[in-house]
Amino acid sequence: MLLENKTALITGAARGIGKQIALAFAREGANIAFTDLELNETALETVNELQALGVQVQAYASNAADFEAAHQVVEEVVKDFGRIDILVNNAGITRDTLIMRMTEEQWDQVIQVNLKSAFNYTHAVTPLMMRQRSGSIISLSSVVGINGNAGQANYAASKAGIIALTKSVAKELGARGVRANAIAPGFIITDMTKALSEETLQQFVSMIPMRRSGAPEEVAKVALFLASDLASYVSGQVIQVNGAMA
Repeated sequence: MLLENKTALITGAARGIGKQIALAFAREGANIAFTDLELNETALETVNELQALGVQVQAYASNAADFEAAHQVVEEVVKDFGRIDILVNNAGITRDTLIMRMTEEQWDQVIQVNLKSAFNYTHAVTPLMMRQRSGSIISLSSVVGINGNAGQANYAASKAGIIALTKSVAKELGARGVRANAIAPGFIITDMTKALSEETLQQFVSMIPMRRSGAPEEVAKVALFLASDLASYVSGQVIQVNGAMA
């Protein structure tokens, strides 16, 4: 039980990678607070799956890109759970297109949801974790935040920003026992990637030395490591989960 008696707050965790991180944490004893834009049937199913693991669970409807809403959620989580030991900044969207066709709205949407939400929640939990003199902040970046990708300038910029944010936070909060790390997944099968054609999927897989896509559960295992005391001296790092994809 690597996370027994700990409370994790995960943004955008009703499905996909966020959900698998929540499940992995719950299996190791963590109580789970998670957010999503709305508490629809998918979110409630996730609540039920987590509760079946015998931990305390609470879902919150909130827009992670809203600064005030993020702070309000953190206040509610502390009221409901008493503390926050782990923050996972997972909320994210894509609005892919070539830079010459990208609208200002497409740029702003991705930066707001992907990067600003990570700032919002990190900002909100920082005083709490500093007082506790402990905490683990994990933010989801991407392989494209490291290497860039045609047709994803907005997404790549947001994910590169998360890496810089993570490294800066690790330096600022390290003296108070708070760790900050990023995970940079490669080609992971999620609802976002399922929309791609079979031909496109195979093109991606052909570029991966392990010759397969990744699963959300494989990203969750790395998040579990970073959240736990197994990673007690790991901070300011970016761990790529990409099958050796360059």
